[in-house]
Amino acid sequence: MVLSLDLNQPSAICRDYPLALEAIRNAGFDPQPVADAGEAKGGHVVGSAEGDDHGHGFAGGISRLVAALVFATGAEVLAFFAPDQMAWKVAGMAIAALAIWLAGIDTYKKGIAALLRGRLNINALMSVAVTGAFLIGQWPEAAMVMALYAIAELIEAKAVDRARNAIKGLLELAPEEALVLGTNGAWTATPVASVAIGATVRIKPGERVPLDGMVTKGNGAINQAPVTGESIPVDKAPGDQVFAGTINETGELEFEVTALSSNTTLARIIQAVEQAQGTRAPTQRFVDRFASIYTPAVFAIAVAVAVLTPFLMGLTWLEALYKALVLLVIACPCALVISTPVTVVSGLAAGARRGILIKGGTYLEDARLLKAVALDKTGTITEGKPKLVKWQVWGGADETEVQQMAASLAVRSDHPVSKAIVQGLEIKGPEAENFKALPGRGVEGMVNGVRLTLGNHRLIHEQGLCGPELEAELAIQEKQGRTVTLLADESRVLALFAVADTIRETSKQAIVDLKALGVTPVMLTGDNAATAMAIAAQAGIDEARGDLLPEAKLDAIKEMQKRYGATGMTGDGINDAPALAQADIGFAMGAAGTDTAMEAADVVIMNDDLQRVAETVRLSKHTHAVLWQNITLALGIKSVFLVMAVVGTATMWMAVFADMGASLLVVGNGLRLLRRARR
Repeated sequence: MVLSLDLNQPSAICRDYPLALEAIRNAGFDPQPVADAGEAKGGHVVGSAEGDDHGHGFAGGISRLVAALVFATGAEVLAFFAPDQMAWKVAGMAIAALAIWLAGIDTYKKGIAALLRGRLNINALMSVAVTGAFLIGQWPEAAMVMALYAIAELIEAKAVDRARNAIKGLLELAPEEALVLGTNGAWTATPVASVAIGATVRIKPGERVPLDGMVTKGNGAINQAPVTGESIPVDKAPGDQVFAGTINETGELEFEVTALSSNTTLARIIQAVEQAQGTRAPTQRFVDRFASIYTPAVFAIAVAVAVLTPFLMGLTWLEALYKALVLLVIACPCALVISTPVTVVSGLAAGARRGILIKGGTYLEDARLLKAVALDKTGTITEGKPKLVKWQVWGGADETEVQQMAASLAVRSDHPVSKAIVQGLEIKGPEAENFKALPGRGVEGMVNGVRLTLGNHRLIHEQGLCGPELEAELAIQEKQGRTVTLLADESRVLALFAVADTIRETSKQAIVDLKALGVTPVMLTGDNAATAMAIAAQAGIDEARGDLLPEAKLDAIKEMQKRYGATGMTGDGINDAPALAQADIGFAMGAAGTDTAMEAADVVIMNDDLQRVAETVRLSKHTHAVLWQNITLALGIKSVFLVMAVVGTATMWMAVFADMGASLLVVGNGLRLLRRARR
């Protein structure tokens, strides 16, 4: 496996970059610089896992490989057409040696280093095979095999680079400079790394947001797709958040910086994905263990073929040695070992581009095993913001007058329910006098000389204004999970206002998607049981539990794990932290800009779309299928050519095509996952 991290980018991409490198080392990697930084596209760091260091880096410059191929072809032509004289043979061998040196110098360096460490990898196998073929007189074939191998390796390395760099493209999203308001009132272009928290930044239409912040002036629409995966621009006004790397499509905005460049939401996404790439998925760990046994075993078989076939099959020693050398080339586990990291990284990148931040290959693979998902209500299934969903006059009161009186009282209160009433009525009333808050009940005041109260069911009941008909209406509203506020004067109720935390537009479809995947959704909420059942019914959830404190949610997750098996938890990542930690996979919702959510959860949904949970399960199933397709492809092709080599029908040319062809097939198959990000 080859892992590439670009150190030429600013260190701000990851505040804990040393921790990311440590995670890579803990996963079995040994980071070391590429020999030729110019050919490695700007100085990448290439890490190799023990037992799978097959050296699929950039084999050399294209011009050098083209020259090697030309010389190898020349060696083949001389061997075929030149007279059988020593001078022509020496010339052919010299040209072949030159081709091998041009194409294989890096392979030989790595191969010798691996042999000195007692390791058998592709570089060691190719070094031994090509050298052996040259020494037994197959120098034209040795030259062509090395040239073709190096060219195929370069093609594969560039293909693999697509997966490795899929997330790295995010680095280019945030601009390097920001237009900052100075103490003298002038706007100055300043490097983002030098911009402090609290500074005021201006962005014009068409520009990318350089840092995270809170809008202080202006209105506009921001394309947040790079961070949240949302395809529709989001309207922004004073008080709204903006994220680094997003695009201001309309209107000039000014915002106050809320995070340093090293700690923006975008930087944390990159950090989390890079750390995820340093951890190994279950299938990848299995393949690595298998390869560590497979390669020495086939090497031993090759030695046995070289030693025993002259006695058992009547071959000459040169024929037996050639057969063994072909086996060595075929034995390379490149396709097998490289198939898993390419597929996993492609899956992680596909998720991130859709606003799904999966924090490790383990979670990417294991999401397919989920049998149930616990869902928090507020902010997950619902919007998390109360709205006025219904209001009606009572007792024949005048509608316009009632609106104005209710607005006059509600506008003076900071209570979320009062704010929802003001926003829902969208009307202004006269100034309320003698205004007074009634804690736990509502508010009262004088409007146009009339003493009014705007309060809950309890307050109106205490005032003796609830009749049987009103009680019946209140019961209907409360059964639907609505909070009812009533407007009354000293003798009668004038109107009632039903406020509710409405479900998200996507929640119903998200529940349908989960059920279609065989995942049982269960609502766990701290709200009362009646509200929980009402919201669950609207969303299509069959089981809901209310009145749950964080500890009770934790116990509920444990019970679900016993009843269903693998269980996920979806919440806001703060109050639900214990349950998120207990669940097999924790999903944090609405986590853009929330440190706690990103730390507590295994999967972070960067927008508030509950459908992304089902999409994660589908991506997991698809990734797992591609992983095993690749393993089957790699082992199947190897098995066929190993048998052909043993019976003597495979040549070294066929061996190198089998090895590199299989590698390119599995890489291409793994990269298919990136297409999911474009849907």
